[in-house]
Amino acid sequence: MTDRSETLHPLWEEAFARIREFLIGETASDAPTPGHQDDLPPALKHLVKVFGLSPFERDIVTLCLGMELDVGMTRACAKGHGGQPTGPTAGLVLSRIPGAHWSAFSPDGSLRQWRLVELHDNLSLTSARLRLDERIVHHLLGLDPMDARLTTYLGRTAGPAWLPGSLRRRAHQLAEHLREPLPPVIQLVAADERDAMLLAAAACGSLHLPLWRLAADNLPATPAERDTFRLLWQRETRLSPKGLLIRCGRRPASRAAAAELADASPWVFVVGGGRLPTLQRPLLRSPVAKPPAMEQTEAWKQLLGVEVHRVNGDLTQVTSQFSLGLASLIHAAGRARRRLRNGRVPGRVLWEVCREAARPRLSALAQEIRPMACWDDLVLPDREQLVLRTITAQVRHQHRVYEDGGFAEKSRRGLGISALFFGDSGTGKTMAAEVLAGELDLGLFRIDLSAVVDKYIGETEKNLRAVFNAAEDGGAILLFDEADALFGKRSDVRDSHDRYANIEVSYLLQRMENYRGLAILTTNMKSALDRAFIRRIRFMVEFPFPNQQLRTRIWRKVFPPNTGTGTLDFTRLAQLNVTGGTIRNIALNAAFLAADDARPVDMHHVYRAAQVEYAKQEKQLTETETGGWL
Repeated sequence: MTDRSETLHPLWEEAFARIREFLIGETASDAPTPGHQDDLPPALKHLVKVFGLSPFERDIVTLCLGMELDVGMTRACAKGHGGQPTGPTAGLVLSRIPGAHWSAFSPDGSLRQWRLVELHDNLSLTSARLRLDERIVHHLLGLDPMDARLTTYLGRTAGPAWLPGSLRRRAHQLAEHLREPLPPVIQLVAADERDAMLLAAAACGSLHLPLWRLAADNLPATPAERDTFRLLWQRETRLSPKGLLIRCGRRPASRAAAAELADASPWVFVVGGGRLPTLQRPLLRSPVAKPPAMEQTEAWKQLLGVEVHRVNGDLTQVTSQFSLGLASLIHAAGRARRRLRNGRVPGRVLWEVCREAARPRLSALAQEIRPMACWDDLVLPDREQLVLRTITAQVRHQHRVYEDGGFAEKSRRGLGISALFFGDSGTGKTMAAEVLAGELDLGLFRIDLSAVVDKYIGETEKNLRAVFNAAEDGGAILLFDEADALFGKRSDVRDSHDRYANIEVSYLLQRMENYRGLAILTTNMKSALDRAFIRRIRFMVEFPFPNQQLRTRIWRKVFPPNTGTGTLDFTRLAQLNVTGGTIRNIALNAAFLAADDARPVDMHHVYRAAQVEYAKQEKQLTETETGGWL
């Protein structure tokens, strides 16, 4: 050990000298303890105040710190033990330090309850060696590292450099709640947990509180370990104020653990996990809204910095189509800046990064479909083609009509664009969705409603909420397959499951009506849908079984230009009474047969492919369908 006492505050040297005098017996043990609060080192004064230490407990802390830093303290301690270098013991301080009291070593006393001082080798209490906890050593030296036993579970959350006006005002409101004598537990309800974290960090930042985050699912498994974690965190907040953000999780055990920790923390936010169990302190549930369109435009300008002049004309178009939360805005703007600096043409950069904003979250909930089809590939009657083009126009110009035209000022209800595609399997419903996505340059995600619907009460709504919340950022087109799995005839309410089934349908329709993007439902059985639900859907598009004229058009389009089809009679092929999806399967199989023969596709290849397809469907080719083929 080296003598480092000269590097400390002079008041520490005075404190160490006083304790050395007690240890070597130069001052009577019953003498009054000198050292007014004003004469203490600032860090020690703070420790005494926040943990309520007695003068005797304060002197034990001083002695233990001196053992770490002061050679003279080590010698004095050895002399107090009759020359034995055993370090300070409970018996030594009880016999030499003025104002000694046994309660200082009680498990309920401040020193042991808060684990400021550790007792080692305690075969008996008086022979137990005393050592200052490492975290307390750092604190008394003026350092503020997080306790190493906590950093395994905690991570630092930085606040945003800039906030839109509405979120800045909300952060100040939350900060005022944190100033209260008994601050409430603030549960932030957000579509994207990252937005809640940024808002919490901003609120704490205005009070100069660092914010640490914790996933409740990762807390220690045993009750004893969780109790230790909770105590060490409480000690941390006393040593230096800190905010805590708990990501709650959905498991009941996770929510219970989050509630216990929230009750024990002075400044705490909770995100996720639904409602918490009963707390011993007030709970404030606070929604976290996305910035409105005007603020999103300003956010893009702030976040893009000097690059904004290159894309300024695109901002209105982007903010009219995409509704991004703050975290997604920050992330998207960062990607846009990098692409612009790397020489990318600015025209579609913002649009691209906004489309990508929802992809990671949506990909976990739905299947992304890469649009391949175009208008020319879609073979439908003129009336249905007109409805699809009308849908495209409404999605493209909704900002002009709703915001500039004033419709949104009258009512925010029913502004979502929803459509129902109905018809037999293979008639082009998914292809039509691809065409719309390609025309609008938007992402397309298919959600299988039969998989989303859950037999457990309330779970279907959670699944749907997750899908819509993820899709909002990227303005994606949502394609809900198998709508009849949820939209059946409204049932009579005979039990709680019937009641919740109707609630689930109402919830989906409500979200579709408020969704800024396009939501499409598909079904093979329109007759199975309740007409009350159909009235709430803006567009209905029928995909009829194709007649012979439409089938001829499909056959002419189904083979790519590079596939040789010199001798095919498309009019005769259209005699097959099948849908467009079946025609595609037959054409593909015929192309493989032709490739195997090393010649262009002919009627023989199509005939053999049709036989295979019909066998799969357990049907027989008829003479009426194939007459004149061979």
